[in-house]
Amino acid sequence: MSKIVFLDVDGTLIDYSAQCPDSAKEAVEKARANGHKVYICTGCSKAEIEQRDLPELDGMIGGNGAYVEDDGEVVMHQGLSKEDVKHIVDWCNDRHLGFYLEANSGMYANDYMKEQGPAVMFQYGTGKGADEMTAKESAAHFVNGFIYLDGEDLYRDDVNKISFILSDYQDHLDSKEEFPHLIANTWGGKGEHALFGDLGPTGITKKHAIEVLLDHLDADQKDTISFGDAKIDLSMFELCNYNVAMGNGGTEIKEAADYITDDVNEDGLYNAFVHLGLIEE
Repeated sequence: MSKIVFLDVDGTLIDYSAQCPDSAKEAVEKARANGHKVYICTGCSKAEIEQRDLPELDGMIGGNGAYVEDDGEVVMHQGLSKEDVKHIVDWCNDRHLGFYLEANSGMYANDYMKEQGPAVMFQYGTGKGADEMTAKESAAHFVNGFIYLDGEDLYRDDVNKISFILSDYQDHLDSKEEFPHLIANTWGGKGEHALFGDLGPTGITKKHAIEVLLDHLDADQKDTISFGDAKIDLSMFELCNYNVAMGNGGTEIKEAADYITDDVNEDGLYNAFVHLGLIEE
């Protein structure tokens, strides 16, 4: 029986220096050749994914569920209103927080992101196990991938969600109070330590997006498998029939998993695909 597999990206399909292990690419290619469908289900937007060296996939869920694509067809796209984007941009700028707007057309950032981003992304990489040189190179690549805009040019109407650097955790708590009608999450750092906050449309989750895609495919929930490494992936686990946590994952995701595989850089994805019978060794 063919399966529908949903893969988180950072820490699952790719490592924390944004490299996709050869074994992970091989696992995805073999699984698709065996008739299984493989989708990524990520917080990243399409523009960021297009910068990654990933294997060929059947489609993607992006923006933590704001965007659903199957075989090149847009199934759903629900982003932030221009009014909400303006409010968030002004709020972050008033607090001198670096941020970037995640749109399918590109990633648009303010000048604070140019200043603060390299150090925060270096902390992200080293905290997840990358060596200092790799973390520095990855941080530079990440920050150089933004389109830097000023003033009203950042008031866009094509934004899936917005990530912003936390000066401390209080920024996240304040964002929940300032934007009660939006979904506020955190991400980054070792374990579940928060380096970034993000804000997206209410009702948008990885779980909801998978439901939309399954309905589009006329597929059954019992044939679904999900892979993740962080608590943002718990909504996938709520829906999918079988759930795998990466060895490098946080405590919460491991406790919710049906199976824990090896780390992303220790052939974790490949080994789990073999264990589940999606591919042969």
